Amino acid sequence: MRTTYGAALTLALLILCPFAVAFAQDAAEETPAPAPGGPSPDKVIEGIRRDNEAVIAGKHFTYDPAGRRDPFEPLVKSEPKRPDGKRPIGVAGMLVNEIDLKGVATDVQGSPVAMFRGSDNRGYTLHVGDIVYDGRVIAIDTRRGLVIFRQQVDDPRRIKPFRDVIKRLQVTGGEGNTDASAEEEGA
Repeated sequence: MRTTYGAALTLALLILCPFAVAFAQDAAEETPAPAPGGPSPDKVIEGIRRDNEAVIAGKHFTYDPAGRRDPFEPLVKSEPKRPDGKRPIGVAGMLVNEIDLKGVATDVQGSPVAMFRGSDNRGYTLHVGDIVYDGRVIAIDTRRGLVIFRQQVDDPRRIKPFRDVIKRLQVTGGEGNTDASAEEEGA
């Protein structure tokens, strides 16, 4: 039995060897020769050695990204801040912490609406998707009386560049008196 396997292996090697040699010769012939006008391989190798010695000596540093992203660029690009530092007028220029929730309702189309008092003591209405200076409204729950904002945070210690701020309506006794409170989720 052992001689049968040995004989079969020897026969397979004898049959496949000429094909392997022919394939290796074809692969060697297909290797492109250096361009006649380009630098010789010896010059390229010498240039690489010279660059490596300069880097080791601390003379200069080169980085070839070769299609990779720059590791020093942030993964998430934020919107550029206004150069003059002025905020827009109205609710679009107010921070999430500066507006007070006064009520929630539904409009005639049935979509939820949140009623706020801004830092200028004026009333504003916001819908889901509306933008304030440092965030946007992501949810309004009329049954539970809450509004969720996604606030943009500029804190390098946080994993996520945002936090969800929940503003709730709370009844404070008496008839129809409500007060709003805010809490942070996912901090």
